[in-house]
Amino acid sequence: MGAGGRMAVPSTPMKVESDPLKRVPCSKPPFTLSQVKKAIPPHCFERSVLRSFSYVVHDLTIAFIFYYIADTYIHQLPHPLSYLAWPVYWALQGCILTGVWVVAHECGHHAFSDYQWLDDTVGLILHSCLLVPYFSWKYSHRRHHSNTGSLDRDEVFVPKQKTAIGWYAKYLNNPLGRVITLTVTLTLGWPLYLAFNVSAKGLVYVFCIYGGPLLVVNGFLVLITLLQHTHPSLPHYHSSEWDWFRGALATVDRDYGILNKVFHNITDTHVAHHLFSTMPHYHAMEATKAIKPILGEYYQFDGTPFYKAMWREAKECLYVEPDEGDQNKGVFWYRNKI
Repeated sequence: MGAGGRMAVPSTPMKVESDPLKRVPCSKPPFTLSQVKKAIPPHCFERSVLRSFSYVVHDLTIAFIFYYIADTYIHQLPHPLSYLAWPVYWALQGCILTGVWVVAHECGHHAFSDYQWLDDTVGLILHSCLLVPYFSWKYSHRRHHSNTGSLDRDEVFVPKQKTAIGWYAKYLNNPLGRVITLTVTLTLGWPLYLAFNVSAKGLVYVFCIYGGPLLVVNGFLVLITLLQHTHPSLPHYHSSEWDWFRGALATVDRDYGILNKVFHNITDTHVAHHLFSTMPHYHAMEATKAIKPILGEYYQFDGTPFYKAMWREAKECLYVEPDEGDQNKGVFWYRNKI
């Protein structure tokens, strides 16, 4: 398909952004992946080792500064203040380390540099620091990108059909149940117990400096992925209807405010990422702007604050089933009536 470029392509009607819950089309798009790619400036597909490493240095420098401040000064605060200071540190450091995870994610997609060995080396080091098994994640994540939106083959937050939800679901379909569900969902990615052989400092110190921020990282990673693939307007497909292109378009860009920059825009350029996963993140915003006129109603953006969207999706997106009377029995939409 080349490296992108400009060409005249048929555009589809633009979706009204003030109505993010309006369903996106589930029919085959009137444009091709090649046409979408040709609308993106060619330089967006160029990978720079120096620029990619600048994000590594930037994130790790800030992480070290936060670590130094916490390690040096928090224990000197009076106890009531120190108890408040640690959660603030966890939140700030966790956000920065989520950015580090995103850079390693780039490596897994071969979007960090033109050299696979360099991408894998950097990705392995960064993900290992965050207790992520890089190569196992890389291969499973590749399967996700190959099967996005498929109820039969996808591996990331695949919704259940109504007949498959547990008997307990009706007891969790209330505000308290949603709090429990979200809490469990956002924390189980972290091992319940970690045993470190640390002299002098001890397990409490390791948790305060490292474990707390890692909980935030894991929580954000689960939340970001959940909200990218869970939305009332998005279809999921049975194998009888699914194809890669429509599945890749069945994702949504979200707005995390200032955290968009902290997370290297993995949050608000996810549609472009699923279409062209080897594109460096620092070109994804420009690419998203270029493809939106072509995608039209097939592009989904929801500017709802993520904490409100998290609650809404936990309430509205309980299972999927086809529309009653619809001839496309292979297209499933979210429901919440149990």
